[in-house]
Amino acid sequence: MKLIGTYTSPFVRKARIVLAEKKIDCEFVVESPWVAGNKIAQYSPLGKIPVLVLDDESVIYDSRVIVEHLDNGTPNNKLIPPSGRERMLVKRWEALGDGLCEAAVASFLEGKRKDGEKSEGWIKRQNERIVRTVAAINADIGEQPWCHGNAFSLADITIGSALGYLDLRLPDLDWRTDNPNLLRLYEKLMQRQSFIDTVPHD
Repeated sequence: MKLIGTYTSPFVRKARIVLAEKKIDCEFVVESPWVAGNKIAQYSPLGKIPVLVLDDESVIYDSRVIVEHLDNGTPNNKLIPPSGRERMLVKRWEALGDGLCEAAVASFLEGKRKDGEKSEGWIKRQNERIVRTVAAINADIGEQPWCHGNAFSLADITIGSALGYLDLRLPDLDWRTDNPNLLRLYEKLMQRQSFIDTVPHD
């Protein structure tokens, strides 16, 4: 089994952390969809990462589908509740974290465009989404030890991956100062080996 992606993608990091937390052996193949001549489209028609190639050569894409497959594949360290309201709440956290990542990626990529081509209005809109979402996450966490109550879950992995991407790509967006609950969670996450080993870098 192999996971295809980059060291910078928060969606790839989410899958890598799940692999580590579940203690699943998997080859990590570094390949970027932004590099000319990449082979990602051979595995996924979307040309997006991450991509998980199983031992039988079948392919799974989209981080949400990949992490659910991984969590269902082994009984240890369950990260997603099996059913009902608890499952819905963890998946809602995942949607929130993924949406935060999408806004951050959009802001970063637009900011890389040449002067005269980039839209400052678009960047402002994405950054407002980021600030609003971070504040909502901070409020929802409250005094809880983890995003979803008393247990570490996919919710924490997704939110932590999103915050790591903000630090990498949008360091001028200070999410820490006004969000002490979120900062407390992030500092705790960064003590886990799975997060330490997957800190994003170019």
